[in-house]
Amino acid sequence: MEYDVVVLGAGPTGENVADRTRAAGLSTAVVEGELVGGECSYWACMPSKALLRPVIAGSDARRVPGLRQAVGGPLGTEAVLAHRDEMTSHWKDDGQVSWLDGIGARLYRGQGRLHGPRRVVVEGPEGEHHVLTARHAVAVCTGSRAALPDLPGLNGARAWTSREATSAHAAPRRLVVVGGGVVGTEMATAWQGLGSQVTLLVRGQGLLPRMEPFVGEHIAKSLTEAGATVRTGVGVAAVNRPDPGGPVTVVLDGGELIEADELLFATGRAPRTDDIGLDTVGLQPGSWLSVDDSCRVDGHDWLYGVGDVNRRALLTHQGKYQARIAGAAIVARARHCPLLETDRWGAHAATADHDAVPQVVFTDPEAAAVGLSLAQARAAGHRVRAVDKDLAAIAGASLFVDDYRGRARMVVDLDRQIVLGVTFVGPGVSELLHSATIAVAGEVPIDRLWHAVPSYPTISEVWLRLLEGYRDGADGGDGTDDGADGGDGTDGDTDGTDGRGGRGQGG
Repeated sequence: MEYDVVVLGAGPTGENVADRTRAAGLSTAVVEGELVGGECSYWACMPSKALLRPVIAGSDARRVPGLRQAVGGPLGTEAVLAHRDEMTSHWKDDGQVSWLDGIGARLYRGQGRLHGPRRVVVEGPEGEHHVLTARHAVAVCTGSRAALPDLPGLNGARAWTSREATSAHAAPRRLVVVGGGVVGTEMATAWQGLGSQVTLLVRGQGLLPRMEPFVGEHIAKSLTEAGATVRTGVGVAAVNRPDPGGPVTVVLDGGELIEADELLFATGRAPRTDDIGLDTVGLQPGSWLSVDDSCRVDGHDWLYGVGDVNRRALLTHQGKYQARIAGAAIVARARHCPLLETDRWGAHAATADHDAVPQVVFTDPEAAAVGLSLAQARAAGHRVRAVDKDLAAIAGASLFVDDYRGRARMVVDLDRQIVLGVTFVGPGVSELLHSATIAVAGEVPIDRLWHAVPSYPTISEVWLRLLEGYRDGADGGDGTDDGADGGDGTDGDTDGTDGRGGRGQGG
């Protein structure tokens, strides 16, 4: 069978590539070996946020006068898990298959592998084979998977990854979580709130190391207050579960033993490219794909790597963004039109991957950031100043919950007078992020931001406080408003997703 475009992977990224190419009239085939909708719809963001929302809402409600007594009891774990199942469409993809059919894309179920340039061989679930040829482009949108460390005893320990953590049907009595990135902190928050006794083990010195250091400090304090044990600077040496139905023992580097009923490793991601035939086109199996800003794989004029596989930003919303860029580029090249908009912020350039990646971590409190941290901005050679403000001093925050605790930081480029990055941590801050994203992506001058008036009394008034802090201390220095320093931006695992089982394009 011959198509204009063949897409490997039917997660939100692949769905968006198919949507763009079909809308332009290009015939498109989509190959998927699991569920249409991908990781985000069934094992990541949708189920994880369904688990987290009641935990966070309950925590907020217990700090609102008049609600405190009404929500004093434990969460109804069974009801939460049942709602989680609804949000994943009970791990059935009928709705998303219907959506694909509705846009006119042809779905092939099975394992798809490249077999030389522009050719994909699909091995179906019943052993059938299909050979698909792409006239214009093959888009690899196969995503990523959990990466597990090489530890003694881990193979037989039946450890959880993010998939098991988001699809479990009961709260374990004792849960050990290894890893202080997004998956680790979110799942520690969720299962602690659902009744598990959680121990969070982090090899580094803080949580969420890609964000500003104060973010991890706030979340670690909140987890501890909720009853979890948070230990930093510790590594795992071995794992032992002699009885498949019994407890698991975690051996720390110093020999200390910790026993748990379940063990979650949230220690990073790896590309799903090990079995898709990369070697047949001169690429290394199992590798991340190096791409240009239109997501075209380096050295190949017909091959695209979109979403997690290119490691630019392992977030579903960024994968969907890249898919829109790549889809537009594929269409333009198929029509033999030159790509005239490949400069920064052009229609065929995924510039936000470099300068304006937004991310929310749905812990309690929430964390939200876009653009560069203070340390990242300095490392990139910018002359910057950061302004920090206590969110508890904002009138809207004091109305949101009692004893509000949170912080905001704005990083300003002193030479261009624009915002390079913004970070928030505190209850409800996820809804502050898009305004910050617009400021960063739009490179809005500081002087113009004064005219973006936040409504009173909302937490968004923090923008006024940040601008006032910058105005009152704008002396060309590179310190922060209160002397706090930025972090070192070290690597951490990420897994942001936002799909839903019953709809196309990842929700």
